[in-house]
Amino acid sequence: MNALRRKPGIGRMAGLLGIVASALVACTTPDLEPIPGSITYGGQPRTKLTKAPVGSIVPHRFTSGNSFVQETYVIQPDRSLKLIRRDYYDLPVDR
Repeated sequence: MNALRRKPGIGRMAGLLGIVASALVACTTPDLEPIPGSITYGGQPRTKLTKAPVGSIVPHRFTSGNSFVQETYVIQPDRSLKLIRRDYYDLPVDR
């Protein structure tokens, strides 16, 4: 009989976990806008990446001012590039 008893609080924990999961699914992040130096600055590139599979990751690195910029793109089903991440790293300045 003791094996059939439920531990108190398990149902409450599962309900809370469901609420948190629903809230995370509803979160959206705004699209990143291209900056000078981005592959998609001024529009999509004229050439399409036809050999790379859809969903492939395309890294891109460049400098902007006193920062090193690393961007990550993903190839969309229409072969366009979508900017999904941008990281800035400070460049050392010689004095």
